[in-house]
Amino acid sequence: MSKNWASTLRLPKSNFPPRPLPQHREQYIQQCADDFYKWQAANRPADDLFTLHDGPPYANGSLHAGHALNKVLKDIILRVKVQQGRRISYIPGWDCHGLPIELKAVGAAEGKRMTPGAIRKSARALASKTVLQQMKSFKSYAVMGDWEGRWTTMDMAYEIKQLRLFQQMISRGLIYRKFKPVYWSPSSSTALAEAELEYNEEHMSTAAYVSFPIVGDYSHLPGLEGLTGELFAVIWTTTPWTLPANRAIAVRDDLLYHIVETDGDALLVAADCLARLTMVLLKEGADFNILGTVQGSQLTRLQYVNVLRGKSAAPQPIIHAPFVTPDSGSGLVHCAPGHGFDDYQVCLSLGIPVSAPVDNEGLFTEDAYPDDPDRLKGIAVLKSGSPAVLDLLGDLVLDVHKYKHKYPYDWRTKQPIIIRATAQWFADVDGIKEPAMKALSEVRFVPETGKNRLEAFVKGRSEWCISRQRAWGVPIPALYDASGEAFMTEETVDHIISVFLERGTDAWWTDDPHDPAWIPASLQGKGEYVRGKDTMDVWFDSGSSWTQIDRQADVYLEGSDQHRGWFQSSLLTRVAVMAGKNTPSSTTAVGLSPFKTLITHGFTLDKDGKKMSKSLGNIISADEVMDGSLLPPLKQKKKAGNGQPVKDALGPDALRLWAASSDYTRDIVLAEPVLKAIHQSLIKYRTIIRMLTGSMHESARTAPLDALDHIALIQLKDVMEEVHRHCDNYEFNKAFSSLNRWITNDLSAFYLEALKDRLYCADGGGILEPIFMGFLRMLAPITPVLVEEAWDHRPAWLKEDASVIHPLQQLYSAPIIDPSRLVHDESALRAAVPVLMRTHAAIKAASEIARTAKVLGSSLGCSVVLQVPEGNVLTVLKQFSQQELEAMFVVSAVEINGAVPESSEWKFSQPFEVDGTACTAWVLPPRQPKCPRCWRFVAPVEDALCGRCEEAVGEAVQ
Repeated sequence: MSKNWASTLRLPKSNFPPRPLPQHREQYIQQCADDFYKWQAANRPADDLFTLHDGPPYANGSLHAGHALNKVLKDIILRVKVQQGRRISYIPGWDCHGLPIELKAVGAAEGKRMTPGAIRKSARALASKTVLQQMKSFKSYAVMGDWEGRWTTMDMAYEIKQLRLFQQMISRGLIYRKFKPVYWSPSSSTALAEAELEYNEEHMSTAAYVSFPIVGDYSHLPGLEGLTGELFAVIWTTTPWTLPANRAIAVRDDLLYHIVETDGDALLVAADCLARLTMVLLKEGADFNILGTVQGSQLTRLQYVNVLRGKSAAPQPIIHAPFVTPDSGSGLVHCAPGHGFDDYQVCLSLGIPVSAPVDNEGLFTEDAYPDDPDRLKGIAVLKSGSPAVLDLLGDLVLDVHKYKHKYPYDWRTKQPIIIRATAQWFADVDGIKEPAMKALSEVRFVPETGKNRLEAFVKGRSEWCISRQRAWGVPIPALYDASGEAFMTEETVDHIISVFLERGTDAWWTDDPHDPAWIPASLQGKGEYVRGKDTMDVWFDSGSSWTQIDRQADVYLEGSDQHRGWFQSSLLTRVAVMAGKNTPSSTTAVGLSPFKTLITHGFTLDKDGKKMSKSLGNIISADEVMDGSLLPPLKQKKKAGNGQPVKDALGPDALRLWAASSDYTRDIVLAEPVLKAIHQSLIKYRTIIRMLTGSMHESARTAPLDALDHIALIQLKDVMEEVHRHCDNYEFNKAFSSLNRWITNDLSAFYLEALKDRLYCADGGGILEPIFMGFLRMLAPITPVLVEEAWDHRPAWLKEDASVIHPLQQLYSAPIIDPSRLVHDESALRAAVPVLMRTHAAIKAASEIARTAKVLGSSLGCSVVLQVPEGNVLTVLKQFSQQELEAMFVVSAVEINGAVPESSEWKFSQPFEVDGTACTAWVLPPRQPKCPRCWRFVAPVEDALCGRCEEAVGEAVQ
């Protein structure tokens, strides 16, 4: 007669939900983030501090998945350090100055009509509001930190520290003002640093070949005796609008140049460029004749006229320049020292004056064409400038064509920039390059390729243009006399800072221009001085952020674009004031470099592998990852009450697991297939937690451990060491892979499968509590919300045990189980594991064949015979009892080297090999009836309980 044996089993009982409940999310985040940060600050040692310095996000608009990746990676690192027993310091910061915020706050057109004070007020309000919005989002990712102690670059205290740093650089002679070419953005009306550029590979320019008449005596050139026409120098330019600023033509001394006759005139062209020019310049049917060939050095005795300079302009020189090559154009290069860096350097050395007749908005001034100033004045050089100039040159233009090439753009406005000579403030990089490179030599880079990238940027830079023509920023504290001459010393800056402390930086713009309070005593009565209007480059703002901490940061972590941005500006500003001060090596608390370790991550890509950007419209927000919007809705057994599809919202755990599972050293794809895999892993974690919380028994703490338990502990110990090693090495994706491999191969497929019989039907022993603790320790840095939720759903008896520490607070290296309970020889078990696993796999393979033949359901419905020859494999297997092997392999009987019946109802075999020993696993029908309670085929007769179940049940069910 059948009985209700289920009531006698220890079946799992857990109230842990299959998916997180939204109503509890805020509570769990509060506990595992804000509360936990405060806990570690009070409970981890103050003398073992780990500092991760925040690279300030820009307070301009909503966050996207790239921001989330950055903040989550930082948070994982910090949580790993807390597990190691260290106190952590993480103070979030924000970058709040600059053009994008200014434009968003006031608008491009409106901003031109507003006073600087009004612009600053509006920009400050926008940035303040955005900081709070972004902070709320960051906190929703379960990112912990000192949010109340946050800093922004617009804080008065921050600005004063930045100005003090600037003052120190002045005292070291590293700040100077110079009239020279800089990157200039007409769309922003300001100078830019190279870090603020991006390059458009598809830019189309109007290019032209232009001839300049040679004047004066050129009788020393061969072949010109019978020339009836004129001699011209031919140049090629992709920026014809710069020709009004032309002041020289460059050749190279060691190049050969032909004198080519065509249509009665002669042209000077590099010999190696002639073939190119004949195709472009000579019309069909026209011919040419090479009159002579000379070295470039012979051409530097010539002069020419630039008709755009006007009738009264003096002839201009042909000069030698090492940058001239025959690779493009004519081999003669038009030099406009006001619009080119190389041009400026070569002309400066020869005393050739600089001209840049273009205003702040990229419009020609009246100086562009002195003979008729109105012809070019007010024309936008990047739009109609080149056609207008070429029209003025008339017949001197030999050819005009479109030319596609890489061209610098303003990375904020996405508009092309120009190179324009203006008076700007610069920081000397050449003077600190050597100590900067020394500092980098002692930094650890993750990935290592970051070192070459950052070193290349520093090596390739001689100076840094730090002034910007904006109202929203930290003022450059310079005073100007009536002639426009700038005056800025350590003393004047000190005085100005004292006024800032009293009135705030806004007063620099809002005070009366003649307010004497801003003029230091040493300048009083020595003429009229006014305050300058330039602000500091925002990279100088954020690069000064290392002044917020009193020690060298253990880690800086940002996107790979920051090698030319924040990483570099932080390094240069710190080295500028620290080098030469008897600074110890950069691995000390003081340090020459602002960081001991520099970690960079890639960009987030969409499903097509394209970088996410607002212009492409492919931005994905972190909220979309957390609320499941990017995945198909859940299949419901019954429709939701409102008939709407239900999103698979796994919250911040999904976002954080995506970040941790990705190889962040490269660009990272965020798309449906990736998130599906993440969700599958999370659901698997939840399933295991549900099983563990429902099956842990207090009695298991004192139950004896068998060989299976010991093997599971070895596997747990190994994976925990592996996971921690990867996390400590910032290889979170490898930690994720190790954890999942353990879950799949060791925990689910081996231990939990083997343990179920003992767990449900016998004494409920095993090591589920150590596994639960170890599992949560491994998850703690990556999915702290899940850990908090799991801990909240631990069994009642575990909640009552005050001696058990919260998994987030546990030291990772703390023992996972009382060592006195470990009675087996670990080395012997380690040697046995490969044999057991290969045997287990072979039995499973043979069982699958039996299932395919539809003669086997549960693996308990078979008996196993292992054919193993004499040797190590046999010795290993025989050290385990038959009952232990049956439990490990989840079968009803195991026999080693027993007979395989010839006339068996069915039998299937699977050969396997261990260390060169050939073995065979046979799967056969069970030998005894099925026990109706435990379902093992070990009962003495049909419908009878096996001996173990009989003893467990006793008189309970009769």
